[in-house]
Amino acid sequence: MKVLVVDDNQMNLDLFCHMLSMLDVAKPLPMQDAAEALAWCAHRTPDLVVIDYMMPGIDGLEFLRRFRDLPNMREVPVVMVTADTEVGVRHQALRLSANDFLTKPVNSIEFNVRIGNLLALRQAQLQLATRAEGLAQAVRRATAAIVAREQEAIHRLSRAAEFRDNDTGSHLLRMAAYARLIAQRLGLDAAECDLICEAAPMHDIGKVGIPDAVLLKPGPLTAEERAIMQRHPQIGAEILADSESALLQAGATIAISHHERYDGAGYPHGLAGQAIPLYGRIVAVADVFDALTTARPYKPGWDLARAVDYLHTQRGGHFDPACVDALLAELDAVLVIQRRFHEPTPTVMRSAA
Repeated sequence: MKVLVVDDNQMNLDLFCHMLSMLDVAKPLPMQDAAEALAWCAHRTPDLVVIDYMMPGIDGLEFLRRFRDLPNMREVPVVMVTADTEVGVRHQALRLSANDFLTKPVNSIEFNVRIGNLLALRQAQLQLATRAEGLAQAVRRATAAIVAREQEAIHRLSRAAEFRDNDTGSHLLRMAAYARLIAQRLGLDAAECDLICEAAPMHDIGKVGIPDAVLLKPGPLTAEERAIMQRHPQIGAEILADSESALLQAGATIAISHHERYDGAGYPHGLAGQAIPLYGRIVAVADVFDALTTARPYKPGWDLARAVDYLHTQRGGHFDPACVDALLAELDAVLVIQRRFHEPTPTVMRSAA
């Protein structure tokens, strides 16, 4: 273990290094200049420091003060060498978190016992830190595995809802990626952008509660059927409600609010403007944009220019203007997402529900 010895007297350094050589675990690192020793510690971590109090320029107390201010040096044991009469110095050193003292002239047996004990404690400390980091890594791996399983289960449930309609898994991936783009452009932090991206696929999970006769009806819906269809946001929110999972909570918010309109003409609650949760406003733009630009068995996909024009016309109407502007500012990234999650050309034709 590395023992840094700082003393301006070469004879003292030689003596300390000789005594340290009697300890099999100690590797002495002698230095006469305290400033040089501090510079060394700025990039390396000793296992123990032996520092003389009486030195020119930077004395032992000032060295200790600066040493403790360096990163990762709060736990490194420091032994200060003082004269027997320097009680006040010892008190100051204790306040600066010195761990032990050696009295001049230094007795070799006392030196080796004290240094040996401190090195044993330091070794145990390092072993505990290594074990703690190993446990922390294991917890992180286990947590990541749980989160991954949660995300997979949610994605599969979301796809189950989409398969009952005309949408696909590729739609979920694209619209979630668009939602992330919007969130990033709006300045949300990375964790929240990830949360929106992961929760967005749950937007239509309430469709599992809509009868096939309504959900899959070829042709226009009656007023009564439309009212049934418009229950799916509430159904989705109820499916996801009351969970302790932040992901499911975000999914519930998106499910209940992604069909609200910025002008208040949406459903299920007719919310307007900032009263609509931000997650719902983001996903509304991402969902509709992907629906417009994707071919379905009952319609061709719009080209990018036509979809962009539509978003412009719906700023402040259907959509939050800030969310529209955020997506349109990332059109290069939009094209990358479309290429990455390319939609196969549909072959089965049926009318729109």
